[in-house]
Amino acid sequence: MKAHARLVAALAGGRTVLRELKSMAPLTLVPRRQRGPDAMVHLVNSATAPLGGDELHLEIRVEAGAQLKLSGVAATLALPGLREVPSLSTVEVLVEDGGSFEYLPEPTVVTARAEHVAVLRADLAADARFQTREVLVLGREGERPGRLSSTVHVTRGRVPALRQTQTVGDAPLDASLAVLAGHRVLVTELEFGGPPRPAESGPWWSRTPLAAGGALTTAVGPDVVTALSFGLSGVAESRLGQ
Repeated sequence: MKAHARLVAALAGGRTVLRELKSMAPLTLVPRRQRGPDAMVHLVNSATAPLGGDELHLEIRVEAGAQLKLSGVAATLALPGLREVPSLSTVEVLVEDGGSFEYLPEPTVVTARAEHVAVLRADLAADARFQTREVLVLGREGERPGRLSSTVHVTRGRVPALRQTQTVGDAPLDASLAVLAGHRVLVTELEFGGPPRPAESGPWWSRTPLAAGGALTTAVGPDVVTALSFGLSGVAESRLGQ
């Protein structure tokens, strides 16, 4: 299966409007009724995907001054296909001057024998705001996971801000203290455009300021709720203290 979805948000009359909204199963974009100046859209997985061999492409453009939030509604299951080939999901983001984009998909569960490649490319204006969170779960309960490779490329103001690839699903590496220390869940949160964040760490989480601005927070845990509480407690405390 090959699918391409596209979303364009623009500022008009002091409110964000959806100038373009193109869905293609399994990438279904569902807008919510606006209650303020920003726009909110849900990303619904309307078919069983990704399966091995699938190629899914999501394109988001936030024009100057627009504010957009895109969130998932259910976990994504990366599943094996009939052929032993990986599935691929690509998300391309463009945020123009003064724009703001929040991308919060639900967790991705790497099921047994699956092989999935996830790529996020974001091109941000120097004053754009961008936040995204990736939650990776190694297998369903009691299941040995497949493999997933996640790559993030972010450019801010035409300057490379982050180039990172993480691979999970290799049992010896996942057990290593240098990788997941035997935990099932990996959470990565990336923020640009907010107030500066100092380097901090706690049990099973750390936050690293990036040279081009922004911050990268990483956490691991035995389950999604615990990993999120590890990784985001320090972020929440910092925000409350401002």
